Amino acid sequence: MVSLVVALRPDVAIGPTLAQAIIAAVDDTVDDPVVIFGGRSEIGTELGRRVTRDATVILAARRADELDDQVSAMRKAGASAVHTIEFDADDLASHRGVVDGILARHGAIGTAVLAFGILGDQERAERDPGHAAAIVHTDFVAQVSLLTTLADTMRAAGRGTLVVFSSVAGVRVRRANYVYGSAKAGLDGFCSGLADALHGSGVRLLVVRPGFVVGRMTEGMSPAPFSSTPAEVADATVRALRRGRSQVWVPGILKPVFAALKLLPQPIWRRMPR
Repeated sequence: MVSLVVALRPDVAIGPTLAQAIIAAVDDTVDDPVVIFGGRSEIGTELGRRVTRDATVILAARRADELDDQVSAMRKAGASAVHTIEFDADDLASHRGVVDGILARHGAIGTAVLAFGILGDQERAERDPGHAAAIVHTDFVAQVSLLTTLADTMRAAGRGTLVVFSSVAGVRVRRANYVYGSAKAGLDGFCSGLADALHGSGVRLLVVRPGFVVGRMTEGMSPAPFSSTPAEVADATVRALRRGRSQVWVPGILKPVFAALKLLPQPIWRRMPR
């Protein structure tokens, strides 16, 4: 039996052959579970719908007893079993216990998806140091803590895949959202070093770098150029996993766009919008 944790676009049908190919690409061994940390996230849910056929799904999130919609979506997508587990990303001291609990119940983790994060309020963060620290804590510190815990257990098992969601906001930090952007820049740097540290261990790391994603997190905001949806981000993530990529930009055009934007003089860059 395949074990997995994910969710994806409901309007695209995937046949058994393609689904099995995707599962094989995502899961390192057919018996290892895949866990989505942040199981309530839209991207995590979209990712799961794509790869849950005949899979055991584990959704880790706060208020795990309120994940009925996500659990139902996984079952409708063909999951053989769906489990939920309480997980608070900001409670760093709990990370080891959560991971150890998954290992005890389900065995070595095949793929871990870190789908949690917050955008925060930039204007408030410029006045409220506590809010600024909260953004950095969730989007960088908590990610580092969980990645370190997961990498340690996967390295010991000699296999596993880590999927991390960064952002183009971290490529060159803008004045308009520098608190969130700096957290993502730090995460990019950490993942670069972690990927090198994991080289040859049997563990691989995929960094997903989307632009503006139209969803709950950005509700009420005007979409930026080259925006994407959670389903499109999930599609790109599945393709990157299948192809063994170490990073993926969503959409792909953002990679050359930001290569050019990095060359802009600072006085011009300073006026760039979110």
